[in-house]
Amino acid sequence: MHCPFCAADDTKVIDSRLVAEGDQVRRRRECLSCAERFTTYEAAELVMPRVIKQNGNREPFDEEKLRAGFRRALQKRPVSVEDIEAVIHQIKHALRATGEREVRSMVVGELVMEQLKKLDQVAYVRFASVYRSFQDIAEFRSEIERLEAEPSARKEPAASKEPSARKEPSARKEPSARKKPS
Repeated sequence: MHCPFCAADDTKVIDSRLVAEGDQVRRRRECLSCAERFTTYEAAELVMPRVIKQNGNREPFDEEKLRAGFRRALQKRPVSVEDIEAVIHQIKHALRATGEREVRSMVVGELVMEQLKKLDQVAYVRFASVYRSFQDIAEFRSEIERLEAEPSARKEPAASKEPSARKEPSARKEPSARKKPS
């Protein structure tokens, strides 16, 4: 590693630590010529496969496009940013694990649907309606019925939609009369 101060070739590593949840190595280095210290970061360069669109065009994998799609589907839904980032990481890992240089956009779409089904079923149906180009209510109904028929779909709802199940505000206390200073 060249010293950024004097351009000498010889530096030594003083300290190494994992950062960014283990995805990077932070190294403190010292130049053997000028004794200046500096920090470097090392990360694996993992190449994502190119995406083959339905029209045959090829384009680089766009993580921001994936993130925007999740945001749109999960808009106004009770899913944390951390959960979204975790599923994006899982999808990227799955795409890299294929070992392919190119993947069809359909593969990416199916991975997104699989993850949305686990995260939030309303968001899943929203995404599916656009992704599969639903034309009428019957297609929504059949997708919802298919979702309800799956064993993993039978879990306790996060919050009931019934008005009786809503939490009533506690009774307000009347403010106590303030004493006027004498």
